[in-house]
Amino acid sequence: MNAIIKWFSTRCSWQLAAVLLFALPAAAQESATLTLERAYQLAEQHYPLIRQRNLVKKTAGLSIENIGKGYLPQLNVNGQATYQSDVTSVPVKIPGINIEEPSKDQYKLTAELSQILYDGGNINAQKQVQQVNAMVEDQKVSVDMYKVKERINTLFLGVLLLDEQLKQTDLLKKDIRLGVDRISAQVRNGTALRSNQQVLEAELLKNEQRRIELAANRSGLLDVLALFLGQELPESTILVQPSVNDGLLTETIRRPELQLFSYQDSLFKVQEKIVNAKNRPRASAFIQGGYGRPGLNMLVNDFDFFYIGGVRLNWSLGGLYTSKKEKQILATNQQMVNVQRDVFLLNTNTQLRQQSAELKKLQQLIGTDQAIIDLREKVKIASNAQLENGVITASDFLREVNAEDQARLLLIAHKLQLLQAQINYRTLSGNQ
Repeated sequence: MNAIIKWFSTRCSWQLAAVLLFALPAAAQESATLTLERAYQLAEQHYPLIRQRNLVKKTAGLSIENIGKGYLPQLNVNGQATYQSDVTSVPVKIPGINIEEPSKDQYKLTAELSQILYDGGNINAQKQVQQVNAMVEDQKVSVDMYKVKERINTLFLGVLLLDEQLKQTDLLKKDIRLGVDRISAQVRNGTALRSNQQVLEAELLKNEQRRIELAANRSGLLDVLALFLGQELPESTILVQPSVNDGLLTETIRRPELQLFSYQDSLFKVQEKIVNAKNRPRASAFIQGGYGRPGLNMLVNDFDFFYIGGVRLNWSLGGLYTSKKEKQILATNQQMVNVQRDVFLLNTNTQLRQQSAELKKLQQLIGTDQAIIDLREKVKIASNAQLENGVITASDFLREVNAEDQARLLLIAHKLQLLQAQINYRTLSGNQ
């Protein structure tokens, strides 16, 4: 019998340990936390636009590879069959020598192998254009992804605000419940009217409705945030309030748009190299072999093999007419980029100044909010004692409780607004 009991207890202990092992990860998962920095990382990994970055790199690589093949030997095959109205002939008759007149129908099939010796830097300039253009397109993705951060900020801070408001509903519920308990005792003793208790109970239900509405709004924001992050966010997810050091807020702008303007400026400079390269001479070596009638010897009117090799020089001077205007167009485009950069800096600095003024205002408001809460709390404590002694009614007590609640809600709003202003300041300046 003792052996059976010992086996059963051992078996139950093992099962209990197994349950605990499986329950601990589940509990940890239910109370998962999420930081703002982690939200940025997840959004960058799962936002569909990020796939465009790999496509840009792949396209640039293929284009550069194709352009580089211009250095490889080039093979051309040509063929022609012609009939001409007259041919070259020798009008002098030489005794004993018969010079056959070439046929008017002539045939030629040739294959030419050429190798670039000097292209004026055209191929290298085209490679540079593709490389810089890929950097421009990649940076455009970075600019668009940076805008996603602003949306993450709005959703994240919205959930934090609702969390604080939910905490305040719990505090308000305690205050009202305390009033209900005291009025109930007075009602039972016949020293207070039942209507006073009903007033507080109605306010308690109203507070519960408010909590339901706040919880629903929080759930909705979490669902939207989950779409950006590419993973489920249960309602139990705890969002960690970010800490921002005011000493780290700097007016130095490090936005990805500035790098984009720099790449665009570089692109125009590289395109100018192509304009210069196409106006330079080109040299190549070639060898040509063929079969036809006549061959290289025009006096032999038979099909024959032939070949020719050498160096070829090409210099197209037509581009000299347009190169000056093309460079002027590129210079104008560079100036437009510089103007866009100056406008961006002006607008960003203006927004930073506005955010800086907002920070100072909210810091001052928070100081006065705390003083108001201290006073409202003292008034509430006094009214609580007055309610207990039957000096004031439930409505009077409720008015003071709501006044303190509004003061605390205002402090919560100002604190979250201050945090949002600090994060917006970092986002605007690019110092994240």
